[in-house]
Amino acid sequence: MIQRQFNGSRLREGRIYRGLTITDLAAELGVSKQMISKYENDKAVPNLDALLTLTRILKFPKEYFYETSVEVKTGSTYFRSLLSTGKKEREMHYDRVKYLTIIRALLEEYVDFPELDVPDFSDQDTERVEEIAEKVREAWSLEDKPIKDIIYLLETKGFVISSLMLGKKSIDAFGSQHVVNGKQYYSIVLGNDKKSFYRRQFDVAHELGHKVLHDPYLNIDDLSKEEFKQIEQEANDFAAAFLLPKESFLRDVSIHPNDLMYYKLLKKKWSVSIGAMVMRAYKLGAINEGTYQYMQRSISNKGWRTKEPLDDVKDLRDPVSMKQAVELLIENDYISGDTFMQKLSQQYGLSLLREEVEELLGLEEGYLKTEVSYSGNIVSIKDKLDSKTRESAN
Repeated sequence: MIQRQFNGSRLREGRIYRGLTITDLAAELGVSKQMISKYENDKAVPNLDALLTLTRILKFPKEYFYETSVEVKTGSTYFRSLLSTGKKEREMHYDRVKYLTIIRALLEEYVDFPELDVPDFSDQDTERVEEIAEKVREAWSLEDKPIKDIIYLLETKGFVISSLMLGKKSIDAFGSQHVVNGKQYYSIVLGNDKKSFYRRQFDVAHELGHKVLHDPYLNIDDLSKEEFKQIEQEANDFAAAFLLPKESFLRDVSIHPNDLMYYKLLKKKWSVSIGAMVMRAYKLGAINEGTYQYMQRSISNKGWRTKEPLDDVKDLRDPVSMKQAVELLIENDYISGDTFMQKLSQQYGLSLLREEVEELLGLEEGYLKTEVSYSGNIVSIKDKLDSKTRESAN
């Protein structure tokens, strides 16, 4: 009989995925911190009772702890609002975006997705953000028109995108580069906690800025606070320039640059928050410092920092390509939910609960559950009993 070996590094991965410290897990499991450390460093192996408790606490199937996933080269994970996101909060999401990419690689065995199509500016100065944003627009034939749905746009350019309930107010979105089976992916996860379509537009453009401007393998933990700020500002500047192209936006905003209610009309056209447009107008010189400060105070007094006009009118847009791929396969009987989960485990070394995959892909709960159907009755009424029943009926 083949004996499988417990994978301590997978335990560490699952613990961090759930946002638990060694101390947290030790308390839940009823063992010492030293024992958890031994498990994670393959110095000890949990017994069956401990293993079953780990599956319950961490919400992974037991196979998960005996696997090694397909090799994935993972870059740095860039977070929207990087400065306000703690290290522990960041770490628990590293593998979410990695697992999402592994699932995409499996889906690509069956479905043709758009190839990743992003202009390369690695040899250019990232301070030339305005020019780079214009070149991306030009490469994608966007001209100077508003972008009505940036999630759909990026999915057509080959990005892997998902939206999840992250449960952390400081996290709006995050993304990173991955290489699976020699193929490069760029994956973005969006938080569902904030319900503004317009703010999400900026979040996605911010993550695109990281992809376009920054080294995908930069070690973020080595950066100083000032370097953190610079990276965030560059991504914000890119997002503003990409969503609100200089010449066409200036033409619009210059008609009534000091009137906040006019920005409400512009919001309908440009699909960007009023706050972002006011900032862009100031940086482009359409309004001066004094007017900008006055408008910022007005935005605060009106409560628009939390909820702007029109935020409750336009529905949040979710990614669709991964969901469509799974539905295409299952609805046309190319693959069952069970087979999909088995392939993810056996071919990619990633056993997850069905509910986890449904959440990552934005599927309805229970969608991947295979319904058992029967071709006919296995049992029947005994002839003797059947004849007695007919006689008493007569």
